Amino acid sequence: MNAELIKQALEIVGCPNTLVNIMSRRVRQLNTGGGAFCRPLVAVAGNVGVGDTALLEIIAGKIGWEVPALEKTTRPVARKRKKA
Repeated sequence: MNAELIKQALEIVGCPNTLVNIMSRRVRQLNTGGGAFCRPLVAVAGNVGVGDTALLEIIAGKIGWEVPALEKTTRPVARKRKKA
């Protein structure tokens, strides 16, 4: 993988962990080899690997992602047991 592409993609995504997750999912899709989601979304040269292809797609804005909003959680209240 090209280090310059990683830096550019990291500027777009922001979080290294998110970048790894997006990239790994896209590499898996590209490696399966069938269907519309498995073709590269950007024009690539013949000797570019799937990791670099995934990075190029992220840089070009062809792949999107959402960070779910945090929801406030509450603890469940225990019910009183009946005494026997």
